[in-house]
Amino acid sequence: MTPRGRRWLTECKWRLVGVLGKLIIDLIFCASRIEVEDYQKVRHLRASRRVILAFWHSRILLISHIFQRENALILVSRSRDGEIIARILQRQGHEPLRGSSSRGGLRALSEMIRKMKQSGRPAVVIPDGPRGPRHRVQPGIITLAKKTGFPNVPVTYSARRRKVFNSWDRFILPAPLTRCKVVFGDPLSVPPDIAKGEETRYAGLLQERLRRITARADAAFGHDTL
Repeated sequence: MTPRGRRWLTECKWRLVGVLGKLIIDLIFCASRIEVEDYQKVRHLRASRRVILAFWHSRILLISHIFQRENALILVSRSRDGEIIARILQRQGHEPLRGSSSRGGLRALSEMIRKMKQSGRPAVVIPDGPRGPRHRVQPGIITLAKKTGFPNVPVTYSARRRKVFNSWDRFILPAPLTRCKVVFGDPLSVPPDIAKGEETRYAGLLQERLRRITARADAAFGHDTL
């Protein structure tokens, strides 16, 4: 087979991954009972589209599903797992930008800043991805908010019946037909003129808000936050 033919087959494979991945996620949640808590805190921000959604790596599944067709800019790693996530996100109507703290992160972040300023589109950053530490906010999302003026909005979810994987992030997979709860936290705006050292303090504030709403969502179903 020619190199061109191999590239074509590889692209077909990845497109199929995206289609099947989206289909599986839709089937999991199509008959689930999804409750949303404290959405009024962010309703006006979502309407303006000037928002940066922040959620833990382990909680991506339902959040990406309920925000389908938002045409959000989403930072995704260049790893093989990142390719799977990126293809599913594309099928959900988002634009993945590839990069992480170890590969191409600064370039992807700069591109995201440029596109947010030009188009006013929402953004998504998973602040403990792609490899952790788990439930620790990395500084990139604070820089993004500082440079664009878009506030960070923490959001999370939990499920009554779920499988927790033994992965670095303790990824959760809700059972079909189960009850889920989505919880929004207080938005966090980052002033454009803060000193570099202050970014660490804002990262700590966002981290605390994400941890608090995650514990709240888990406690609603009697789960400990792992």
